[in-house]
Amino acid sequence: MNRRSTTLFYTPHSSGLVINNNSLIILILIGFLVAPSPARCDDADILLKFKESLDNAVALSGWNLSQPPCDGARRNWDGVMCEGDGRVHGLNLNDKGLGGTLDVAILAELTSLRVFGAMNNSFEGPLPDFRKLGSLKNLYLSHNRFSGRIPSGHFDGMNSLKKLHLAGNGFVGPIPRSLTTLGKLVELMIEDNKFAGRIPEFKQERFTLVNLSNNLLVGQIPIAFSNLNPSSFAGNIGLCGLPLKPCVDTPKLSTASKVIVGISLAATLAAIVVAVVILTTRKRLPAPEDGPSAAHLKTPPPDELHGLERGGSEAELISAECPTPPPPEGKRPEQSMKLSFLVESRERFDLNELLKASAEMLGGGVFGSTYKAALGRGRTMAVKRFKHMNDVGREDFHEHMRRLGRLSHRNLLAVVAFHYRKEEKLLVSDFAPNLSLAFHLHGNSKGPPTGCGSRRGLDWATRLKVVKGVARGLSYLYAELPSLTAPHGHLKSTNVLLDAAFEPLLNDYGLLPVANAEHARKHVVAYKSPEYREGRRITRKTDVWALGKLVLEILTGRDGGELGAWVESSCAAASNTGGGGGEGVEVVFDEGLVGGDDGEWYGEMRKLLRIGLRCCEVDVEKRWDIKEAVKSIEELKGN
Repeated sequence: MNRRSTTLFYTPHSSGLVINNNSLIILILIGFLVAPSPARCDDADILLKFKESLDNAVALSGWNLSQPPCDGARRNWDGVMCEGDGRVHGLNLNDKGLGGTLDVAILAELTSLRVFGAMNNSFEGPLPDFRKLGSLKNLYLSHNRFSGRIPSGHFDGMNSLKKLHLAGNGFVGPIPRSLTTLGKLVELMIEDNKFAGRIPEFKQERFTLVNLSNNLLVGQIPIAFSNLNPSSFAGNIGLCGLPLKPCVDTPKLSTASKVIVGISLAATLAAIVVAVVILTTRKRLPAPEDGPSAAHLKTPPPDELHGLERGGSEAELISAECPTPPPPEGKRPEQSMKLSFLVESRERFDLNELLKASAEMLGGGVFGSTYKAALGRGRTMAVKRFKHMNDVGREDFHEHMRRLGRLSHRNLLAVVAFHYRKEEKLLVSDFAPNLSLAFHLHGNSKGPPTGCGSRRGLDWATRLKVVKGVARGLSYLYAELPSLTAPHGHLKSTNVLLDAAFEPLLNDYGLLPVANAEHARKHVVAYKSPEYREGRRITRKTDVWALGKLVLEILTGRDGGELGAWVESSCAAASNTGGGGGEGVEVVFDEGLVGGDDGEWYGEMRKLLRIGLRCCEVDVEKRWDIKEAVKSIEELKGN
C-alpha cells in the first residue's frame, strides 16, 4: 500500500521547515496553516543581516536559526523585545560591547520595530537617519562615540517619537529644530555633548524628563523648560533665565516699547484684580447641595464598610476625596471604577470589591501608603495608593504600567493590576506574608500586622539568599529596562519584601518615569547617591550604589546614609587593634551573625562586606557595575 505523509517541524540545525512531501498542493496548504511563520522568519533573517553589519558582535552569538527570535510574546534571542503576535517589537542592545556603524536601512525592514536601544556601546560616526523608522517610539543611543552635527530636519516626520536619549556622545552644533515639533516627545536626554548656540523654542508642554547639561548652550532658556530643575542646564555657562539667574544683558527698550509694556502690565494687573474679586465672592457663596461635590461621591454607605483591623480608617483606602465623576451619556457608570489587569492569568475582581475589602494599613512610604486587603476566598492583595504621580497623563501612565506588566522574574513583586485617576493611582500586587526585609532587620514597635509572619532573626544562609535574590532581580531590571538610567531607582530594605519562604521580592521598581519629579528628587534613593549630591546626575551605576548600601545594611543590621563610611572606619580601627589581614572586622557584623552557628561563614561574610564596599564606592569610575557585582555575589557560599 502506498502511504503518503507529510511531517512539519523545526529541526535544531535547520533554518526553516522540513517537509518530506514536495507536493505543490500540500505546500500551498502549509502556507496557509503556518501563516505567522514567514513574518517571524523574515524578522530572523533581518536580525542576522543586522548582526553581520556590526563590529564585535560576540554578545549576539545566540542569534541563530535554531529557533525563531520570538515565540509569541516570549523572546528566544537575547536583546529582542517581542509582542504577542510573535513580531520583533524592540531591540535592547545596551552594554553589548558592539561597535561600528548602525545600518538603519536594515532595521527599517523590521516593520513592527518601535523601540531601539544601543546605549553604552562603541558605535561611531554621524547620527544615522532614523527617519527610515517612521513609527519608532523610543530611541536610546546614549554613551557611544557618535559625533558631528545633526541636521536641523533630521527628525522630521518622526511623529511617534516619545523618548530620545543621546547623552554622552560627541555631537556638535545647534540642537535640531525638528525636535521642537514632535508632539509626543516627553523625554529628551542630550547632556554631555557639545551642542552649541541657543535652545530652540520647544512647543511641547508635557516633558517628563529633560537634561541639556554639560553642553555649550547660550542665551535665554525657553518658557517650555522654565519649570525644570536647574541641574538640567548645569555646565552651560552662557545660559540664563528661569530656572537659572535672570538674563542681565537685555537691550534698552525704545519709548514706544515702554508704552506697550506699560499698557500690557496695567491690563494684566486689572485682570488679576478682577479674578481675585470673583474668587472671593465665590468663596462666600454656599455650595449647592445638589452640585457635583455632593451628588457624585461614590463612597459606599457606612453599613457596607468593613473596619480596619489595626488603626486608620476606611477613608484612607476608600477615598471620599476622590469622587467618581458622572459618566458621559451612554457610558456605563462602572467603567470609571475599572481596574486594569496586567497579568492575564490572574482571577479578576473589580475596584468596588477591592475598596470594600477588609483593609489594614501596612505603612507609608515615599510614594504613598500600602494596605493589606482581604478579598475573601483566601485572596489577599497589597494595594499601594500613590499620591505623587500627578504629572503623568493617562496614556503615558497606561503605557508605562503595561511595560512593567511584561516583566516576570522570581525576585520581582509583579504589579497585578492598577487604577488610574488624575489625583491618585492604585497599584495592586500580591501580598508578601513576611513583610519587608527592613522589618526583620530593624523591627517595628507596633509589631507585625494581623496575619503576617513574626519577626525572626536572619541567619547567614537567609541573608545571603536575600542578597542573591536582590542582585538577580536588579540584574533582570537592568536587562529589561534599558532606557532607565536607574532601572529600580528606589532600592532599599523597605522595598525588599519576603515571601513565605523568605525569597526576596523587589518592590516599587521602575517608577521614576511616572513619579512627580520634584517629589522624587527630595525623597527617592537614586537622588541620594554621591553622584547626584555632587554632580546632579544619575548614572548606570546608581542602583549598584543602592545595592551596596543594602548589602552593608544586611550585614551590619544598621541603617544610615553614611553606612559605607562607618563600615570602612570601623574595619580600619579593628585592623589597627586586632592585627592585619582583615581580622577583627567582625565588629561591624550584626549581633545575629556573631557568636552563633554562623561562625564558620566569617570568610564568606568578609567577602560580601568587600563586595558591598565596592558597590557603594563614592567614585563612580571605581564603583563596580551590575555585572561585576552579581558575578561576585553568586560565587558566595552560605550552606
